[in-house]
Amino acid sequence: MRTTNNTPGLTAKIWCGRRYQAYCCIATKCGLTPSRFTSYWVLFAFVVICTLFARSIASRDPGSWFFDPDVAYAPKYSAVRKWQAERFIASASHAAPRSSGTRTPQICVGIASVARSGARYLRTTVGSLLAGLDEPERDGIKLVVLIAHTDATTHPAYQEPWLSNLADEVLLYNLSQTERLYVDSLERDDVEHRTKGLYDYTYLLKACHAAGTPYIAMIEDDVIAMDGWYHRTIEGIKQAEARTFGNGFLYLRMFYTEEFLGWNSAYWTFYTFWSILTIATSAGLLCWARSSFAVIKGILTPRLLLFICAALIPWAIVLVFAVGRVTVFPLPEGVNEMNNFGCCAQGLVYPRHKATNLIDWYTSSRVGFADMLTEQYADEHEEQRWALTPSVLQHVGGKSSKPNDFGHGAKYSMSVAGTIWNFAFELNKVKELLEEHRLAAMNPAVL
Repeated sequence: MRTTNNTPGLTAKIWCGRRYQAYCCIATKCGLTPSRFTSYWVLFAFVVICTLFARSIASRDPGSWFFDPDVAYAPKYSAVRKWQAERFIASASHAAPRSSGTRTPQICVGIASVARSGARYLRTTVGSLLAGLDEPERDGIKLVVLIAHTDATTHPAYQEPWLSNLADEVLLYNLSQTERLYVDSLERDDVEHRTKGLYDYTYLLKACHAAGTPYIAMIEDDVIAMDGWYHRTIEGIKQAEARTFGNGFLYLRMFYTEEFLGWNSAYWTFYTFWSILTIATSAGLLCWARSSFAVIKGILTPRLLLFICAALIPWAIVLVFAVGRVTVFPLPEGVNEMNNFGCCAQGLVYPRHKATNLIDWYTSSRVGFADMLTEQYADEHEEQRWALTPSVLQHVGGKSSKPNDFGHGAKYSMSVAGTIWNFAFELNKVKELLEEHRLAAMNPAVL
């Protein structure tokens, strides 16, 4: 009976023994002992696990080989914030018009809006900027919305009560007959879009400059603002002022896309130098360790050393580049210098005295995109530019105001405008931002 009871265990031992013999046979054919053959399998498993981990953390990095547009462009936090904004707008439709605040505004928030066929973004832009603000924060803002049509009734929001109830000023064109004819001509579909866009941007910037606030935030009409954007922006302005010398900074960026913050081809010699230096230094240290310690010499055979230096370390370097620069070296929270590769004009805060020069610059240029002209001005005048990290705005305008936005730059079956996205914005947590905002309201941010 005992022999019968032990039969399953004996059979298992025999099976394991045969498998081990087969394993040893394979290792011998490869010219390795079973233990060293196992070490190569461990290294292989390590490579696979590291690659899978890199893939999991880099799916939102547009500069990564593992970038997944289905994951990265999924509106997670912005969808929640949009819902909050719509609720706020719905309640504002039945509220009394806003009365003047008790504080002098610190920022003029200017939004130029045009009607877009099949899309309405202005509601959620205004709603997300104002939803959740306490009274001191709201009093710190002068909200100016420009209806950028010579016939204001063309815009669906113009005759809706929420707009006049919430905005401090609904700005319309106040033009001479000659100017009106000129703007009428710019509104035709056959006229280059950037001419009208720059005209509106300049017109609105002049209006905010005349308001006399120390800072002007120029915000596009197709963005979502995070809960707590105001206190973060005020804190960002103070940091930028403290870290800028001379005549002050040109702007503080409230939005940027990580699309242009990856490994830049202009620095390929720098990357190559450090990659070669890493391989050489690692090989030197391993050779030194093998020659200095008997234990390591027994483990680190010449073949394994060659494998590590010729395959494993280069693979690790390639993996670093594959993961993406934004993932490997993320920008620290707060204010970061962004004199290069900043995009786009969804939200820029200008000190008032800088706006004066920019108005003259835009007026003399007449044609061009506002963000590109601003960068040109900054480069020519060596102006300092900063960006808030994380971004406090998200661009949600997949439907561009441009006549055709599916040309060069369109990808992932999306318009060019639709790909302008801050990928980290969607990682915001509703409860965490709400708590942060509550604590910030206890110590109001003042410039």
